Amino acid sequence: MESGSSSGMGEKVDRRKGQRKPEKIEPFVPRQGYDPRDLKSWAKRTGFVSTFSGETDTASLSGRDFSGRNLNVVANGNSNSNVGFGLERGFDKTESVSPKIELDPILGRTRNRGVEIEPEMRPADRIANNGRDGGLRNENMRGENERRKGELDKNLRVPNEETKDALNGIASHNSNGNEHVVQPATSAIDPKKEDGNVDYAMEIPDGEDPSSGGWLQSPRIKCGLRENPGYVALIYYGLQHFLSLVGSIIFIPLITVPAMGGTDKDTATVISTMLLVTGLTTVLHSYFGTRLPLVQGSSFVFLAPALVIINSEEYRNLAENKFRHIMRELQGAIIVGSIFQSIFGFSGLMSLFLRLINPVVVAPTIAAVGLSFFSYGFPQAGSCVEISLPEIILALAFTLYLRKISIFGHRVFRIYAVPLSVVMTWAYAFFLTAGGAYNYKGCSSDIPSSNILINACRKHAYTMQHCRTDVSNAMRTAAWVRIPYPLQWGMPIFRLRTSVIMIIVSLVASVDSVGTYHSASLRMNLKPPTPGIVSRGIGLEGFCSILAGLWGTGSASTTLTENVHTIDVTKVASRRALELGSVFLILFSFVGKVGAILASIPLALAAAVLCFVWALIVALGLSTLQYTPQTASFRNIMIVGVSLFLGFSIPAYFQQYQPESSLILPGYLIPYAAASNGPVHSGNAQFNFALNALMSMNMVVTLLVAFVLDNTVPGTRQERGVYIWSNTEDIAADPSSFSDYSLPSKFGRCFRWAKCLGL
Repeated sequence: MESGSSSGMGEKVDRRKGQRKPEKIEPFVPRQGYDPRDLKSWAKRTGFVSTFSGETDTASLSGRDFSGRNLNVVANGNSNSNVGFGLERGFDKTESVSPKIELDPILGRTRNRGVEIEPEMRPADRIANNGRDGGLRNENMRGENERRKGELDKNLRVPNEETKDALNGIASHNSNGNEHVVQPATSAIDPKKEDGNVDYAMEIPDGEDPSSGGWLQSPRIKCGLRENPGYVALIYYGLQHFLSLVGSIIFIPLITVPAMGGTDKDTATVISTMLLVTGLTTVLHSYFGTRLPLVQGSSFVFLAPALVIINSEEYRNLAENKFRHIMRELQGAIIVGSIFQSIFGFSGLMSLFLRLINPVVVAPTIAAVGLSFFSYGFPQAGSCVEISLPEIILALAFTLYLRKISIFGHRVFRIYAVPLSVVMTWAYAFFLTAGGAYNYKGCSSDIPSSNILINACRKHAYTMQHCRTDVSNAMRTAAWVRIPYPLQWGMPIFRLRTSVIMIIVSLVASVDSVGTYHSASLRMNLKPPTPGIVSRGIGLEGFCSILAGLWGTGSASTTLTENVHTIDVTKVASRRALELGSVFLILFSFVGKVGAILASIPLALAAAVLCFVWALIVALGLSTLQYTPQTASFRNIMIVGVSLFLGFSIPAYFQQYQPESSLILPGYLIPYAAASNGPVHSGNAQFNFALNALMSMNMVVTLLVAFVLDNTVPGTRQERGVYIWSNTEDIAADPSSFSDYSLPSKFGRCFRWAKCLGL
């Protein structure tokens, strides 16, 4: 179906004879995927109302589309032009937009049905259509097209390169090498001129928060990467950053140490050690890693393998020195897995692995990390509902309902949702304890539940242990000053089965960090790092995890996923602020009473906080799909759905092989006992343990399924949403834009030969 023109009217007048000769009108040929019932009107097909068709000149639409942008007008014939409009990809295709005018079958007059939007043509149809109209084109009009296209590109190009990179994942290259920038159909770019500079602002619906994470443009940063607003402000920003991540930094020992049979003093010591290692590794990463302001801490990625090792069969009945023995085996496994991760990064192999990692792989993997602890979350929090429910409600209220309330220019409730809710709920639990809500006649919370003889006391022992605020004796036993030191728990124990588990889990942690690097760089209005810089960051994460294994935190160190949320909320991305906050964290680790206070948090309250933190990780993981231009593609949603479903269904099959007696372990720890009781039975016991353990972990199975499907199911680069990293050509064209990733000058000169690390 061809566009009407002044030279292609349905009837022509023969001036010599004064007669009208009807011109033969070609029959309508429906395109593939086009509804044949939506035919062109008689007036449109004959060209009778071509003057009103909106295709004769760009002036008919004032040279603008519905969002106010200049349109790329392609001439067709002598004076015809088609205006590009794609329902899914914006105003970038050369197809006609015209008022549809047809004759009223009753009144015999024309009526306007508004703007008709033709569906975009497939490449084969476009070639065939161009072949029919090829005789109407000429070289002069092609030159005019190129000039107008150049003006359009100039007008649509955003001045700062950071905003272009914020739309990373939207741009893709077709097979001819032409770049098509696909804009969301709901966005409208309106150029606003101030002081001679052109500023493009994306219109956001009323009531929406542009920093909520659902918009692809980068937020306004209050304090940039290398800005120095003064030491007072930097200290405040640094402490603010770590306080917003407190739920991820200190709550892992509250789960692992009691499960390992440790005392309250051991819990306080592990928390202090974790504060020290977090501060050290964060400073190292800000100087020698990617140099992005990202906190390095004990990630929940390593919590599942730690629980699997803790609940292995040989440790279930171990009574003497159980905590130290398990901690030493965890140290050995973490050190081996970290050495592999460090080699994987510093050797440049991570640069090759990046080609296979896309948002469709990263999103379900990170989401599975948070979802995998659903069997622990509320079953533990439900032991004391009167404390856990207020904590969950307060955290959600501060994060969602009160997130826009600003106090002295700071959104206090949204930034400090976790620490504020913990302090308020902790105080409430203290009054309940002091008021006698958990006092039971003849019962004492100091007696272990296994030694209680009275049935009534045995019934309430679990409640007293999880709800009372005075159960922990860490404040009485912890020293005021204690400096954590390497190998404080003894020499690590190295075993093949646990080392294999940690090596595979380190790959999951690397995939998690890749998504965090990319998202954080866009949040800070920076160009995405090069594959070499990403490899350098992964290699340093492995080195930092070696330090965590030597000090004995019970978990490896990696980039926390929650960093993206913190930068998005606080609008602070200062490297120096994070370094000052790390110094304070190291100083706090030397004060034993600080770890003791944190170790005194009731277990039910800690479980309630973790329910919120794990839900946040799930949300951040799924938000990674925003970097895939075609999120609603059936290919992508099917891969995400299948990987998540099988990531929970397959481990459920392995977890159903429970210990012979379910009384050996609490119900929330039974899913992590599959390593010793799984269905895999070969001639090698260590192989059985490793494979049963890996297949019982949700995040490992999810990554495996998503990785295989995304790299085998056919799909274009745009549909797959391939991460677009910077390359050496970008560095050569604009070296100053990559100075934020450059290593310190003296250190960089020593390792200038390592080109694979982006040095």
